[in-house]
Amino acid sequence: MWPVSLPIAESDEDYDWDWDWDIADKIDWIIHHITGGFKLYATKGWGGLLQAKTNGTGAPRASHVTEGAAAGSSGRDHVLGPALPRSSSRVVSMMIDTGTTGPLFDALRADALTSPDQLAELYSQPNPNALRKETDHLTEQTRALIGCSSLVFIGSADAEGRADVTPRGGPAGFVSVLDERTLVIPDATGNKRLDTLHNVLQTGRAGLVFLIPGRPTTLRVNGRACVSARPELLEQLTPVGKPPVTALVVHVEQVYPHCPKSLMRAHAWQPEKWVSADAQPASAEVTLAQLNLPGLTVEQVEEAERESLRLRYE
Repeated sequence: MWPVSLPIAESDEDYDWDWDWDIADKIDWIIHHITGGFKLYATKGWGGLLQAKTNGTGAPRASHVTEGAAAGSSGRDHVLGPALPRSSSRVVSMMIDTGTTGPLFDALRADALTSPDQLAELYSQPNPNALRKETDHLTEQTRALIGCSSLVFIGSADAEGRADVTPRGGPAGFVSVLDERTLVIPDATGNKRLDTLHNVLQTGRAGLVFLIPGRPTTLRVNGRACVSARPELLEQLTPVGKPPVTALVVHVEQVYPHCPKSLMRAHAWQPEKWVSADAQPASAEVTLAQLNLPGLTVEQVEEAERESLRLRYE
């Protein structure tokens, strides 16, 4: 059995997703009373953990997994685990019994879906317009959206299929549209790992998601990619006042305006819905744990991070 963390919802809105308890006939829910609280066992894997809905007989709805719940009972505001205070965002420790030993991923992968036919059994067909609105070029409107975007996430993978997603930011319009099939993203000063650039060198592919702060819809662009150091191109890419060392050039093959549901569910642009800073692990704390260097302190990491931003925020 493996412990798993599940975010606690603060209201019905947080997990009011269109998942159907009827689909969960593959899930065997067993509520087991342990040490004054409840542990949840899902014998068929992770997929059913958020598919439960309150049915009056103890099957908890995902939106009812909330803080401050009285452990050991059924209905609204019941947590799968000991009661927790409402002082901050927390996670609930859960257990998954897959009936096997070894790495959790391998156990869950054992009965994972493997074919499109299996997906077709679980999902209905997409709305025809969801397919129709994909194009192989940029329109005047999607070009305008890119011109308003100040943040893009770049997905790439190396030759062995190891995937990576990284953000790129700048003033609105920092990504240049050369024509209806060509985008250029300047490579600003960063950590010099060059993960995206190395991946593109190996596979020549990239996927982009453009965001506009305050706007719930996003724009997906996929296509071939290359890394350019051509001086006459770089000289035109000066969103921070100077040409970049290189630029990522994307040949557009797929353009898809994405619906707003994900950002709406995340309350991405609603500060009053955000988890308070006090409830989050500090950046320096996360970095310190990742580095795992004896003698290094949070204060030293904080200073290094401040200095890094001061010298490289360009």
